[in-house]
Amino acid sequence: MKQLRTYNGEQAAQARIGQVVSDLCDERSYRSVYHRANHDVPMPAIERLSEIVELLRAILFPGYFGNSEVKPETMGYYIGASVDTVYQLLAEQLKRGYCFSCAETETLDCADCERRARDIAVRFIERLPEVRHLLSTDVAAAFEGDPAAKSSGEAIFSYPSIVALTNFRIAHELYRLDVPLIPRIITEMAHSRTGIDLHPGAEIGERFFIDHGTGVVIGETSVIGRNVRLYQGVTLGAKSFPMDDKGNPIKGIPRHPIVEDDVIIYSGATVLGRVTIGRGAVIGGNVWLTRDVPPGGRIMQGAPDENGFSGGGGI
Repeated sequence: MKQLRTYNGEQAAQARIGQVVSDLCDERSYRSVYHRANHDVPMPAIERLSEIVELLRAILFPGYFGNSEVKPETMGYYIGASVDTVYQLLAEQLKRGYCFSCAETETLDCADCERRARDIAVRFIERLPEVRHLLSTDVAAAFEGDPAAKSSGEAIFSYPSIVALTNFRIAHELYRLDVPLIPRIITEMAHSRTGIDLHPGAEIGERFFIDHGTGVVIGETSVIGRNVRLYQGVTLGAKSFPMDDKGNPIKGIPRHPIVEDDVIIYSGATVLGRVTIGRGAVIGGNVWLTRDVPPGGRIMQGAPDENGFSGGGGI
C-alpha cells in the first residue's frame, strides 16, 4: 500500500511538472523572450568573450596576467601567439553577433558576414597599441591620484578602476567599429565584477581614474575629457528621454553630461542631462546637478560658489 501511495504521488508530481512544461512551451508565454538563431548560427558565447578579454588583458599588461614569467626576449612569441588566438576567437564571436542582429526578414549572405567579422577583428587588433597607451595613462592617474597606492603595479593588478577601464577601452573600440551586442556584454562583465557601470559608447579621455568605484554609472553619450577623477557613487546620467510620435524613447541622441579636462567629482554626486562641467571644476559629494558649471566652478552641497551656483541643482 505504501508503494502504491508513493507511485500515485510520483504520478501526480509528474503530471504537475508536465503542465508547467506545457505552459512554458505556449507561444503566448515565450513570444517576447524567445530568440531563434538566425541562419542556424548560435549567439555569442559569454565564456569565449570572457576568454578573449582575459587574453587581451594579458597582452595589454604583459607579466601581470596570463604568463607572469614572460621576458622581453620572448615577448614576441608570447604576444604573437596570444594575438593570433584573439583574432580567431574574436572573428567567430563577431560573426555570431552580426547574425544575432540580423533580422529574420533580411536575406544576408553569411559568407559576406564572415568576411566582415574577420576584417573587423583585424581592425580591432590594429587599435591595441592605442588601447595600451590609454590604459597606461589611466594607471598613472590611479597611482598619482591615490596616496594609498604603493606602485603602478598595485593599481594594475588590484584596482577595480583599471579592471573596469580595461574592459571599457576594449569594448569602446568595438563599439566604434559598429559591432553589435558584444561591446555591451564586455562592459557588463566588468560591471558585475566591480560595480562600475561604463557604457561602451561613452567617450573617455586619457588619465581617467575612478577612486574606489562602486556604484559609478556613466551613460552612453557621456563625453569625458583628460585627467578627470570620479569617486564612488557618481552618476553621469540622462535627465529625461524625448519621445517620438508613438510615445517611444528616441534613441541615440546626446543626453548625458560633458565633463571637460581636470574635473573632480566627489562621491555620490549625480549629474544629469546634456550639461557641461567646465574645465577644472570641482563637484562636491551628494550634489544633484542638472545645469552647466563654468570652468573652475566649485559646487558644494547647499553652498553657492563664487559664481552663485549652489549644489541644490535646480534646472
